[in-house]
Formats: sequence, C-alpha cells, structure tokens
Amino acid sequence: MGKRTMLYEEHLLAGAKMVDFAGWEMPLHYGSQLEEHHQVRQQAGVFDVSHMAIVDVLGPGARDYLRLLLANDIDKMTSRGRALYSCMLNQEAGVIDDLIVYFLEVNKYRIVLNASRRNRDLQWMNQHTEGFSVGLHERNDLSMVAVQGPSAIEKVHHILPPDQLDLASTLRPFDCGENEHIFLARTGYTGEDGYEIIMHSEDIIPFWKKLLEAQVKPIGLGARDTLRLEAGFNLYGQDMDETTHPLESMLGWTIAWDPVERLFLGRPALELIKAHGSARELVGLILEGRGVMRPHQRVVVPQMGEGEITSGGFSPTLNQSIAFARVPKGTPSTCFVEIREKEIPARVVKPPFVRKGQILVK
Repeated sequence: MGKRTMLYEEHLLAGAKMVDFAGWEMPLHYGSQLEEHHQVRQQAGVFDVSHMAIVDVLGPGARDYLRLLLANDIDKMTSRGRALYSCMLNQEAGVIDDLIVYFLEVNKYRIVLNASRRNRDLQWMNQHTEGFSVGLHERNDLSMVAVQGPSAIEKVHHILPPDQLDLASTLRPFDCGENEHIFLARTGYTGEDGYEIIMHSEDIIPFWKKLLEAQVKPIGLGARDTLRLEAGFNLYGQDMDETTHPLESMLGWTIAWDPVERLFLGRPALELIKAHGSARELVGLILEGRGVMRPHQRVVVPQMGEGEITSGGFSPTLNQSIAFARVPKGTPSTCFVEIREKEIPARVVKPPFVRKGQILVK
C-alpha cells in the first residue's frame, strides 16, 4: 500500500480509480479521462498534488546556495513574490530534477519537487549546503492542490475569504504570495491559467469541498498527462533524467549562462556540451497516419539515424496522436514512427501544441 494524501477519502467518495504513482495512492481518473481533459481546457478542474515535495530554503546563505544549486538564476526574480522554473543538474549536466522555486522573502525560498525524486533531491541538496548559512525544511505539514482552466481564477476567487482574495487579486502569472493561512502561486502544468495552492493539511479537505461546490471538477493523473503533453511540458523520468542534459531536452531556455562568473553545479560539463554541440534534440511530433505514439517506440529519420518517443499519446484537443521524441540533431520536418511493425509518417513541430485552449500547431 502506498502513501496517502489527506484527500484520499475524498477521491474515493468522488469515484476515483486509484493507482500507485511514485509510492503514493493517487487518482488516475474519476470516470472519464477524456471528459476531465476537456473540463480543464474549457472550464476548471482541481488536481490533488499533495504527493509533491515542498522544501523551504531558509537563512542568510539561501540566495548564494540556490545560485550554486540551480542551472537557472534566482536573481532573475528581482522582487519577492516571483517564481522561477529550473533544472537541478549533477556534475555531468544530467537532470536530477526539474522544479519551481518561489521567492517568498529575503532569506526565504520555497521549492516544489517531483514526488518520484524526493529522496534523491534531498540527498543532493543536503550534500551541497556546506559552506552556506542555510537550512532546508521539508514541509510535511502542508498539502497542495492545483486549480487550472479558463474559469479557474474566477472559481477560486469565489470561495476565498476577503483577506485571501486581496492577496490572490494582486498576482500575475508566475507570481506567488502567502499569508499565515494560504500560499498561492499563478503557476501550473496544464497550459491553462490558474493557481497552485498550498495550505496546512488540516485545512485542505474543507477547501477541496468548497471547490467542488463551486463546480470545479476533480481531475486525475491521466488527464494531467495529456494536458501537460499538449502544453509542451516535460515529465521527469520520461523526457529527461540523470542520463540526459537540458540541451537535448527542450530545456536550453532554462539555463542562465550569464553572469559568466556564476558557477552552478553541472556548468563545466554543460559548457563542454554546448561548445561541441549536442548530438540529439527533443522535438514534438504529430502522427500523420493511424495509430497512437507511445513511449519507447522507435523513430526513423531517413539518412540521419534513429530516435525514440519519450512521451506520447492521443491529444483530445487536436484529436490525433502527439508526442515528444529524442532524435538526431537537425532532424527535418518529417520522420517515421514504428507502430506495430509499421513505419507511420509523423510531422516534426515545435511544442507547445496547445496553450490556453488554442491550438498552436497546424
């Protein structure tokens, strides 16, 4: 039996099919993955993401420590109340994890990590605190939900008390803010607007019930995966891991090369890769024949070699199969995917496929 979030019983009451995910019992769907996908694209849905690891980084050395730890530069957050997406790299430039860091106040940052990487991340983070006046506080007392969709902001505002509504109303995309009862961030993993909301675990069940009363539907891991794939967001363990680097994972934009004197973990190896050029790249694919692309299927690039599907599935918004594939650098606009021993043509595109309900690829 896996670990359970505070909302486990609520998932059962809502008719969820529960599955093991990174050692947690999590809802796969509540009846129809397809309906849940469209609910988020068209209205609003709520995800229980309490399985993710929340770590507060505290102390006068927090800024310098995070500028070493992360490949992106937290100094891009020029004021409190901002968020930044980054990778955390090993010394060979492999991706230990991808994460979001929030700048709460001077000497206080919050990091949200992938559930499957909790132990590895904390081991790595603790390993590199030496020489910094910094402390790491894993927040096992907190729970987290994500409310996403075109009506998500309105729905959340409808249920917030006045003091929390005042806080929420000031936030722009990739802003965050907190008071003693709630942490709100305009971040997400679906390509839609909304909030990621953290609060003390004893408060999460009443909040969840208020969301359902406001016609925000619960959404499972199945729709979360199709939504993030459409939105062009990587999934750790499929699209990148410790054997792949950001430059071959559609994550070059997350590397802060300047200032050149900032030595982040993995930088020397990454600079060598950059200088010599990456042999592979991660691209988006749209299948042009019948079938569904799935992870580990072979990709054939004529005259160039082979690649592999890393994430793939059926896109409910496009009504056809889409995927990410790691292929030879410079792959042209067409390739072939091996599905059931047949090579099916696919078109190479630049993700995202969908953002804020709009299809971005032809």
